[in-house]
Amino acid sequence: MKNYLFVLIAFLLFGANVSAQEVLQLNLQETISYALENNVDAKNAKLELMIAEATVKEETSKGLPQINGSFNLNYNPSIPVVFLPNEPPFGDPNIDSDVIPARFGVSYQSGLSATASQMIFDGSFFVGLRAAKTLRELTQYDEIKTQNDVIENVKKAFFGVLVNQERIKLAEANLTRIDSLLDETKALNEAGFTEKIEVSRIQVQRNNTYTQVERSKTAYEISKQLLKIQMGLPKEYDIEITETLAELNPQSELEELMSMEGMYRVEVSQLEKNIELVGLDLKNNTVQYMPSIDFNANYQRSGAANSFSNLYQSRNWFSSSLLGVTMTIPIFDGLAKSARIQKNRVQLQQLENQMAFLDDNIALEIYEAKTNLRNDLHILEVQRENMDLAQEVYDISKIKYNEGVGSNLEVVEADAALIEAEINYLAALYDGLVSKVNLEKALGILQIAK
Repeated sequence: MKNYLFVLIAFLLFGANVSAQEVLQLNLQETISYALENNVDAKNAKLELMIAEATVKEETSKGLPQINGSFNLNYNPSIPVVFLPNEPPFGDPNIDSDVIPARFGVSYQSGLSATASQMIFDGSFFVGLRAAKTLRELTQYDEIKTQNDVIENVKKAFFGVLVNQERIKLAEANLTRIDSLLDETKALNEAGFTEKIEVSRIQVQRNNTYTQVERSKTAYEISKQLLKIQMGLPKEYDIEITETLAELNPQSELEELMSMEGMYRVEVSQLEKNIELVGLDLKNNTVQYMPSIDFNANYQRSGAANSFSNLYQSRNWFSSSLLGVTMTIPIFDGLAKSARIQKNRVQLQQLENQMAFLDDNIALEIYEAKTNLRNDLHILEVQRENMDLAQEVYDISKIKYNEGVGSNLEVVEADAALIEAEINYLAALYDGLVSKVNLEKALGILQIAK
């Protein structure tokens, strides 16, 4: 009864844990689509674009009328004293002094006013507006670059999960094979046909293979967690991949990649926009030598009284207004604008040098990526052939052992060689997949690559 209750409680706890973790079945394109919406960098890139849109509106507002209102209420506990000369015709002979103190002002003052200004001409405004729009375009390219980085990281993590799945399958097949051999050897030992050392030798190999299975499972779980982080997937979800490596990497696609010349890279557009921004900054510093003209208007109502109760009576309030045009003419700023212009010209030269270097670097990146992929595919083919040969050697060694013409040591060594060949094959497979993604990035087709 106690055992039954223990099993029931364990089942309920296990079932609750499984139901709490929802499993998402995804293929590569669905994984990428999810990541582009939920990855932290991708979301921040979208927010940065919203900031750029707001910046354009902010710059546009500088060319619109600026209107402000104000209200003030002042109380003078002690009215200031003004001294007047005690001389005719305002002198007072009753005061024995050469000055007369007089208080000018009232205890309470209040006012309402509205001011308006409108820019008529300012060269910096038009340059700044164009710079804000260029910044928005640069932010759009930055978002594309971020999306490319997200796609690259997701694809590499996705392939890592698939490779670790294959690693588990091979490791478990190896364990099944060595378990079968161990059972056969134990039976032969019990029947007196083999020595105990042969059982021990296979047991050691079995333990090593079991360790390999556990490591494969651990690597698989870690690779899934990495993929979930790249996707922005909450930890309470699990992933089940619905595609295989063969479906994702047909030979025809690899051949097409190797023959492509590449497309326009977003990094070029980013650098072009940076050059345009520096050019606009240069233009902005140049136009600051020109005068700026603004229209100003003001209207206000003011009132005053010696007591607060009389302050807001209409007879104590008066109006005034002002209309005017202000022209600001720069004369001398200590050569600050000249220094900024010189700095902008040097910055332009730097960016132009980077543009020439970027073109050469992209060409080198494509060449290097194609060379690496070609080499990795060749190594993968060699490792696949090596794995097949190792399997053949194991099969022959096993047949010879079963027929009594081979040794137990030969079978163990052949099994170890087969496991090593499988590990090397999987490593070569992952290297080839990473090289494929690197080539897609170098060619500028990550956004459209399947």
